[in-house]
Amino acid sequence: STVCEEAVVSTQSTGRSLNLSTVCEEARCPNIGECWGGGDTNTATATIMLMGDECTRGCRFCSVKTSKNPGPLDPLEPYNTAKAIGSWGVNYIVLTSVDRDDISDGGASHLAECVKELKIQVPELLVEVLSPDFRGDLDAVDCLASSGLDVFAHNLETVNRLQAFVRDPRANYKQSMEVLIKAKESSPSVLTKTSLMLGLGETDEEIVQTMEDLRRNSVDVVTFGQYMQPTKRHLKVKEYVTPEKFKHWEELGMEMGFAYVASGPLVRSSYKAGEFYIKNIIEKQRGAVSE
Repeated sequence: STVCEEAVVSTQSTGRSLNLSTVCEEARCPNIGECWGGGDTNTATATIMLMGDECTRGCRFCSVKTSKNPGPLDPLEPYNTAKAIGSWGVNYIVLTSVDRDDISDGGASHLAECVKELKIQVPELLVEVLSPDFRGDLDAVDCLASSGLDVFAHNLETVNRLQAFVRDPRANYKQSMEVLIKAKESSPSVLTKTSLMLGLGETDEEIVQTMEDLRRNSVDVVTFGQYMQPTKRHLKVKEYVTPEKFKHWEELGMEMGFAYVASGPLVRSSYKAGEFYIKNIIEKQRGAVSE
């Protein structure tokens, strides 16, 4: 649609003028128009990548550049991010970042400043942060979870057995689960969210076990998408999961009590993240608090 195309062009041009990267473009996401355009019933969403474009980790599924010593953080990034997003007219923003193990708090205070600046400049905006694990530093998790964000997301990526095979050695299942637990403890009204890639060799039983672990730890939202090999150097796809199977995981997730489940071959962790389901959940919570 024309509205959708205009939204994409506007978002791209403002981002570039303020030296911001959208994950949507960096990852060549197939859903870019759907998310940025918003449409009549959906919530226009964009995803910004913060703290540079070089990661200190080397996960075997990810095509982001790696470096032991990425450049320094941009002190103007919180202000520029808020300024850009304010001009885009989106209702919901996802802030994600590279891992910065070279910084003492992993960049938690920088990400928290970005959230705070956004809430000052665009108070009505809903903010989701797709957070690193901060090497298990729970004070860093608390700093970010208490910053005023609406959704704290941190991705498990895969089932427990495949963690060492898929993720950087500094990441693991237990540590990621503790990050999600701490975020909820720090700010109980914040929605917690995680994402799993399917097609890496996991079994149905392992997926169910992971979902049970997430519900036991009060994680609110889960998404499932098909793993796609970004380059020949990365992990090969073991299985292409059928749309019917993705539908099964969505239905099971809702039966298990997740507030929202997005599940499909093209679903990515921030896919239409501001979809009215999540927006409605947050607004309902706010209404309940104010009554």
